[in-house]
Amino acid sequence: MNKGVFWGVSVGPGDPELLTLAAQKAILRCPVLAVPRTKGEHMLALSIAQGAADLSDKEILPLDFLMTTDPKALTENHRHLAGLVAQKLDQGLDVAMLNLGDASIYATFSYLMELLAGDYAVKVIPGVPSFCAAAAAARFPLTTMNQPLHILPAGKEGMEEQLTQPGRFVLMKSGRQLPRVQEALRQAGLYEKSVLVADCGLPGQAIYENLDDIRENPGYFTTILVKE
Repeated sequence: MNKGVFWGVSVGPGDPELLTLAAQKAILRCPVLAVPRTKGEHMLALSIAQGAADLSDKEILPLDFLMTTDPKALTENHRHLAGLVAQKLDQGLDVAMLNLGDASIYATFSYLMELLAGDYAVKVIPGVPSFCAAAAAARFPLTTMNQPLHILPAGKEGMEEQLTQPGRFVLMKSGRQLPRVQEALRQAGLYEKSVLVADCGLPGQAIYENLDDIRENPGYFTTILVKE
């Protein structure tokens, strides 16, 4: 029996209309959809795909990724999840793993791809990254001629030093680290040059052109765009 193909399918930032035709075709051709699942049993990537395609005949394989910084626990978790996908691939079934935004940018797909690529064929469908959608929603030019763009995971060690570099910045997943990020932007003289976009493409999308207007934690899916 031939082995199945492991597909990394990007579903975009939230709005089903931003899911590409290539992603839609890949989803429709794969009998199994592997979908990251949060603790609350919610599968946002699946909800987005359901807005663009009929998935009633698909087998859904939930993937419970650990939210921890323990490297040993993460390695064991990723191997376990890769094993679940491999079981389907060994049955000759193509598996599409749905990824928010783009499957090459801070995507859980990359961890499983590294474990499975040596034994199975892998194909990746690109998508609209969340920060590009956020920039469009906020009418925020990400780059200009000869100006670099820095994409940083907000709150990570060294963020303060990185903000001193020339260019513009994208601070990904800023919600949980918002107080620290705000202070770092103040120290770098960039606070008033920043725009925050929360839940881009989702029903609760919010744009803050003044960071002082934020009254509560905007949530996990939060991006801050920063001008030089």
